[in-house]
Amino acid sequence: MQQRTRTRAHEVADLGQAIWLDYIRRAFIRSGELGRALEQGVRGVTSNPTIFEKAIAGSADYDDDLRRFVDEGRSVGEIYEELVLDDIRTTADLLHPLYESTRGEDGYVSLEVSPTLARDTHGTIAEGRRLFAALGRQNVMIKVPATPEGLPAITALLGEGVNVNVTLLFSLAHYEAVAEAYLAGLEELAGTGGDLGGVASVASFFVSRVDAAVDRELEATGHTGLMGRAAVANARAAYARFREVFSGPRWENLASRQGRPQRPLWASTGVKNPDYPDTLYVDALIGPDTVNTVPLATLQAFLDHGTAAETIDSDLEAARADLERLAEAGVDL
Repeated sequence: MQQRTRTRAHEVADLGQAIWLDYIRRAFIRSGELGRALEQGVRGVTSNPTIFEKAIAGSADYDDDLRRFVDEGRSVGEIYEELVLDDIRTTADLLHPLYESTRGEDGYVSLEVSPTLARDTHGTIAEGRRLFAALGRQNVMIKVPATPEGLPAITALLGEGVNVNVTLLFSLAHYEAVAEAYLAGLEELAGTGGDLGGVASVASFFVSRVDAAVDRELEATGHTGLMGRAAVANARAAYARFREVFSGPRWENLASRQGRPQRPLWASTGVKNPDYPDTLYVDALIGPDTVNTVPLATLQAFLDHGTAAETIDSDLEAARADLERLAEAGVDL
């Protein structure tokens, strides 16, 4: 049997972090490229409406199906959903062996509820429930935004055993509310005799977008020495809080029933500033019980010249000092 070639993604997995791929397209799936990415150490896939819009509108991959659905008189919404669900199911099936071998820790593909439901709790619950059932795959996560209306939907879906990828997290205060929603969801599931070990969740912190927004403020106010520091400091502080939340009696009670910690997921990890190293938001945020979902270009860059070393909690005091200096400069994360 041919021995698997180890990559930096495999080394990162040894350190407790899963690299997921923030990219999906039909030709990428069917050509075997996704399979090769899994062989290189990718352990999950995330998607969003923008990724699908680019895939469908920017390629000929879907043209035959599009023509057929139009001829059948389907609506635009029906056509979009049919195309998306097909790609998600196929991806879930490719990931299923990994889901099995990791006992449900990895091997997930995420699908987002409609952005139009961001302020609709009941609509989000119904949509998440419907999509999860329509896909019929246990290794699917439903992406739900962490809006005030999304938080009770997160709890409700988890309480029904639906895997949830909580998205659009930017601050520590935001994270506190999301962690509470997750714990409450597990408690609801436990209260109905559900299988806590059969449900999983991640909390997706947006990284590069924090620096992109903060750097503009810093440049405008002349605090250029702090540019490029907010995102990593914010993520490291969030990780420290994650370690605190998932300890103590409340969590230990859920863990004793096979509950899984809700792992922090670093999202938006492709650099926006070309002056920054292209693997910055991977290299600086590696540590146990975390996920990093990377664009295809960032994955290729990391496999080529990234650094696989535990860095997430290497200098928490420096991260906190950076956040204090940012606050003094007028930036309140």
